[in-house]
Amino acid sequence: MQEQIREILAVKGSQVFTVSPHTAIAEAVAQMDSRGVGALLVVADELPVGIITERDVLRRVVAVGRDPSETNVSEVMTREVIAIHPEATVADTMSLIDSKRCRHLPVVERGKVVGMISIGDLNHWESRHHQIQIQQLVDYITGKYPG
Repeated sequence: MQEQIREILAVKGSQVFTVSPHTAIAEAVAQMDSRGVGALLVVADELPVGIITERDVLRRVVAVGRDPSETNVSEVMTREVIAIHPEATVADTMSLIDSKRCRHLPVVERGKVVGMISIGDLNHWESRHHQIQIQQLVDYITGKYPG
C-alpha cells in the first residue's frame, strides 16, 4: 500500500465541504447528511480552525443534552486538526488514523487544503486493491495472466 493519497484524491475527487465556526450544529448536521459525509472542515477567514464530526456531535451535543439549534460549531468542534500531505502513503495514513483515533483527515499541500480523506475512503481503496491482486493471482494460476 505504497500508493499515495494523491492517487485516491484523483479517483474520489478533491471537494472539501466546509462550515463556519458560527454555524449552528443543527445546520452542520443537515449539511453532513445532505452531502453524505461524516465531517466538515471548520474554516474562518479561509483558514482551517477545526473540524466537526459526527462523533463530536454525539459526544459533545447529544450525549450532554445540548440544543443543536442553539449550539455553534465552534463550541464543540475538534480544534486540533490532524492533516496529511498528498504524498503520504496509504499505509502511513492508515497508521496515523489508527494511532490518533480519527476518521477524517484534511489533505494539505503548501498550506492549502486540497482534499479530505476518510477511513471509508482508505478501506474502499484497500478493498479494491485486494480485489485486483486476487484477480491477478487467479489469472496467473489459471493461465490467463498476460506475459
